Amino acid sequence: MSELITADLVDLDLSAETKDAAARSLAGRMVAAGRVTDLDGFLADVAAREAQMPTGLDGGIGIPHCRSEHVTEPTLAFGRSAGGIDFGAPDGPADLVFLIAAPAGADDDHLTILSGLARRLMDPGFTGALRAEADPAAAAALIRGEEVPAAVPEPEDTAAAEAAEPFRIVAVTSCPTGIAHTYMAAESLEAAARAQGVVLDVETQGSAGFERLDPAVIAAADAVIWAHDVDVREKARFGGKPVVDTGVKAGINRPAELIAEARRKAERGEISKFAEGREEAEAGAGGSAGASGHFGVRLRTYLMSGVSYMVPFVAAGGLLIALSFAIGGYEIASAKSVADHFVWGEAASWAALLNQIGSAAFGFLVPVLAGYIAYGMADRPALVPGFVGGAIALTIDAGFLGGLVAGLLAGAAVMAIQRVKVHPTLRGIMPVLVIPLLASIAVGFLMFIVVGKPIASLQNALTDWLNGLSGSNAVILGVVLGLMMCFDMGGPLNKVAYAFAVGGLADPTPGSLKVMAAVMAAGMVPPLAMALATTVRRKLFTATERENGRAAWVLGASFITEGAIPFAAADPLRVIPSVMAGGAVTGALSMAFGCTLRAPHGGVFVVPLIGEPFLYLLAIAVGTAVSTALVVALKGLRRNPGTVPADDGSGIAVAA
Repeated sequence: MSELITADLVDLDLSAETKDAAARSLAGRMVAAGRVTDLDGFLADVAAREAQMPTGLDGGIGIPHCRSEHVTEPTLAFGRSAGGIDFGAPDGPADLVFLIAAPAGADDDHLTILSGLARRLMDPGFTGALRAEADPAAAAALIRGEEVPAAVPEPEDTAAAEAAEPFRIVAVTSCPTGIAHTYMAAESLEAAARAQGVVLDVETQGSAGFERLDPAVIAAADAVIWAHDVDVREKARFGGKPVVDTGVKAGINRPAELIAEARRKAERGEISKFAEGREEAEAGAGGSAGASGHFGVRLRTYLMSGVSYMVPFVAAGGLLIALSFAIGGYEIASAKSVADHFVWGEAASWAALLNQIGSAAFGFLVPVLAGYIAYGMADRPALVPGFVGGAIALTIDAGFLGGLVAGLLAGAAVMAIQRVKVHPTLRGIMPVLVIPLLASIAVGFLMFIVVGKPIASLQNALTDWLNGLSGSNAVILGVVLGLMMCFDMGGPLNKVAYAFAVGGLADPTPGSLKVMAAVMAAGMVPPLAMALATTVRRKLFTATERENGRAAWVLGASFITEGAIPFAAADPLRVIPSVMAGGAVTGALSMAFGCTLRAPHGGVFVVPLIGEPFLYLLAIAVGTAVSTALVVALKGLRRNPGTVPADDGSGIAVAA
């Protein structure tokens, strides 16, 4: 296995002026070294990670990084810029740039190496040595840890603090990729704690997994700090203590402030709201979504938790059923069980097998939806009543809506039971016996006796409405779904429309299949339109936008709406209205043409499985053309004909 970084991957005179140009320059070295197979594909992954959160850190450091299928082995490239490059850090440009590339399936050993580098970046001696080094090979050796920089003396004003009983904090850090920010926040918090004489233990929940803090350490802590951008795992362990809950960048940039806030909360006697006391924590209260935030935000989090776990079942089951129809026709749904009749050389038998496997997967949709909505509300003790409620929803024909309600009821029932104080002798059996038993009884009673029939009637009414959609009603629904899919391109409105469509696949009808087709078609329009616009009117776009346009062809064809985000971020007032118009046209045409889709994803790669495939492609093409024409026209209005947009390398065109 090659070394993580070599002299060829070091540029001590990085001339790039923007973060995109810097990433391209360093990534080019990775390509030359055989570490990256597709430059543009890798840069698209880097840009997608950068869009989640800026990667600039205080102290003149930039750490663009991602995990990508275009990376052959964990690799690090280093560049030093004389003029500085803006990576979004609060204190200004970065002169030390580390491009970290990890394969999509990187092993734990290399992720540990990457996290080790992230920690070292918090050491002033390490960064100072890199700024002074003149030899690329020596710089690479320094980064690999083969040369140790001079130690920076610790502050000397902590003697008084050490004489007294130290304040104790436990912290959890995590970020979306779990490679860099997770460990940098940990190192920053540890350094600030040392400077203040505070004893701090950190649990890093990174890509290589996490090692749980010793329960005795947590019990002895005076306060808790969570610096995270993804949900903290096993929150109940920290129940009954003051908690400072913030983002991972705050852990990197403002560690002293977080420690001071933790002290203040401890002095006021505050305790966490998700598990007020050791009894609840030991009973298994999780509060996966946390107790903070507006009710509407929490509700959306609960629902999306269920949908996210349900989607793989929809994807596998829907594709299998669609393949079975492609092979054996729609009548294959009424075939005999393959357990009783299966002929190896008969295509119809294989089609029936696929159909019955897919149908079995679909049978889990509503229970999984309900179970994981409940899990999102109250953690593992809520899984059993959630699944039971989802199964009851199927029994009484309450369908997708019944699953939603059952999950919410199960989560609420478990949370209510967890608030009851119990005798210490019962704590051990609460999460595995008492809570699932009582909550299942409560949910079963409510679903069978109280709310089940009204929900089933509402579900049937919704199904009949979808099946009866025709003419202008269908077109209007297509317009609304198209607008939602294209407004925020992967944001909340986009997810609501997609969840509505996927939910219909739980109990597929002709109407729900039309909705799924319209949603996917509209979601493909934004990146395809931007790709086409950068092709037909190149002069209206910067060099970076043209490069993004090439990647957008593939992203759009694959139904990855987020491929248009770089264009919308650079010019929202022109791009977003344009793609919304095209998405609305495509959604309306798809509904008007009666196109259907059983697969929840796949883009053009599942076109053979789409009802009315040629009309479906026509709807996408027309919407793409509309968006392209609008964005070209709007961009053309802001400058004189023939001028080329100024490009500062960031991908944002500067108006003339």
